[in-house]
Amino acid sequence: MVAELKYEISQNAYIKLVLHALKHKTTAVNGILLGRVNPQNDSVVEIADSVPLFHSNLALLPSLEIALIMIEEHYGSKGLGIVGYFHANERFDDAELGIVAKNIGDHICRYFPQAAIFLLDNKKLEALPMGKDQSPVMQLYIRDASKNWKLAGPDGGSRLVIKEPAANAVLSDYMSSEKWQDVVDFDDHLDDIKKDWLNPELFK
Repeated sequence: MVAELKYEISQNAYIKLVLHALKHKTTAVNGILLGRVNPQNDSVVEIADSVPLFHSNLALLPSLEIALIMIEEHYGSKGLGIVGYFHANERFDDAELGIVAKNIGDHICRYFPQAAIFLLDNKKLEALPMGKDQSPVMQLYIRDASKNWKLAGPDGGSRLVIKEPAANAVLSDYMSSEKWQDVVDFDDHLDDIKKDWLNPELFK
């Protein structure tokens, strides 16, 4: 029996994606997950970093292809590859994984079959400042045997974990201080190349 995959995301990779969604609350946003399969345990995908992609024209193929090439070139030298995709829907009450997210996820799966899609859970995000929940404010989607994207079942919460247990407390503090204003995505970079899509100063 094949072990079920588990996805372990670092605090900074996780927070960067959520802040990106908070910066553009009225539009859909997306991002790329960077990582590798754990060398000691091939049923664990470690997500070490993330790159906020777009907040407009998410389905625009030329921009996406340019971004993916630049991301692969930069992170490949660090031993990391593209292992998944992040998406936040435009409407607060929309909890469905749309066609754009599925298509990009399918594309990534061609090169990394264990790829996952994380969909922002707005209701969990809204409840974050009030609670002590340590689970990610994201839903985990994986491909089934028929290559269809499915929400990970009741154990989905245990299959997507944040490496650092205090990540949601840190995220809550950043939300209070409106840290999202500092996030740069590829849209920003394409508008002004002086803006660094790697966000090197975000957590300093």
